[in-house]
Amino acid sequence: MTGDAQPATTSSADRKGREFDVVVFGATGFVGELTARYLADHAPIGIKVALAGRNETKLASVRRNLPERAHSWPLIIADSASPSALDALVARTHVVITTVGPYLRYGESLVVAAASAGTDYVDLTGEVPFVRYSIDKVHETATATGARIVHSCGFDSVPSDLGTYALYRKIADDEAGELTDTTMVLRSFAGGVSGGTIDSMRVIAEQARDGEARRLLLNPQALSGGPGDVPRASLSSEPSDIGVISAKKVDPSLRGTLAPFFMASYNTRIVRRSNALLDNAYGENFHYGETMSVGSVPALSTLAAGAVAVGTGSFLGAMSFSPTRRLLDRILPKPGEGPSEKTRNKGHFTTETYTRTTTGRRYRSRMIAQGDPGYKATAVMLAESALTLALERDRLPARSGVLTPAAAMGDALIDRLSNAGFVIEATELTD
Repeated sequence: MTGDAQPATTSSADRKGREFDVVVFGATGFVGELTARYLADHAPIGIKVALAGRNETKLASVRRNLPERAHSWPLIIADSASPSALDALVARTHVVITTVGPYLRYGESLVVAAASAGTDYVDLTGEVPFVRYSIDKVHETATATGARIVHSCGFDSVPSDLGTYALYRKIADDEAGELTDTTMVLRSFAGGVSGGTIDSMRVIAEQARDGEARRLLLNPQALSGGPGDVPRASLSSEPSDIGVISAKKVDPSLRGTLAPFFMASYNTRIVRRSNALLDNAYGENFHYGETMSVGSVPALSTLAAGAVAVGTGSFLGAMSFSPTRRLLDRILPKPGEGPSEKTRNKGHFTTETYTRTTTGRRYRSRMIAQGDPGYKATAVMLAESALTLALERDRLPARSGVLTPAAAMGDALIDRLSNAGFVIEATELTD
């Protein structure tokens, strides 16, 4: 499954006359405003940006609070419940950014509009059913119009996706064979979980009550197939999303026990989709999992990893059970809420992705970024993804349809994020 069709000629011609390079839809939300601020501070001079949302008064207020450069940005009034308004919005821009989630509730009409108009699209979804909907509903349309529909351009799932892609590129350059068992380890993390992410988890918990939706969520290859094609795969065919494992099994340089990473059940599906879109370039025996470091002292890390596994399972169970969910709703962040600027600036993350190749050589990629992962760093990743699509078109693969960050933007996005202060590297391990 490649989705490699060249953009249609008529779509390319239409794009030349569009008013804007980027429209931020959901600019009045917490992450939407952070994304708009990043664009105002860092987008190249001359790029044309507009802010979109359903409330003109709130949009105007956001614009006033942005740097002076943004004060002339046009406002577009559009509601996610109005397909005609969304059609008009996407027809005016090369790229649309949307932070309006949960996407299962509010995202379907916009992704359909973007695909139909040949407009590139980026979002922050961490919802397997929404991406599956997108594949089934608009992949063929987007391939025909030349639209790049790129899901998961924030902390979910850029570190996972580009970390694996960077390994693949380094190993290919070294002619060191193919990737085999590959594991991302969240090595360090400081920051909070956004209210939007929590709201998405609420929606997923509701979906999981349905048997068909639950089977999709549990399928490790849920996003690997094309329209109408969900590959059948058992849970045992890929690493467990909630497993507790010895760090030495990931790489002999590591110590202690690794805990489950709570977003593994989503990120892993995006990485596997990238491999499918790249014609299984990562390798015939490529398998991918995600974990989290909880220390290197064997006994203590084993206890901590077990506690994380139990806590993760308990939290997800509580989210799906109405009485406990109502209690959690009182204390968890709401959509549109977020930490102070000081707290956002103190945040950071480091991910490391390890693999052993078919020739027996060991490699590690690393991504390091400053800023709260779910807010400040996510705003950088989302904005730079949109700028990559808008400004780096000559460097992008001739691939359209429902894509992933790695399959859509690959090296170009790595370069833009590196220039934005991220550390993204891949090296061979010889110790």
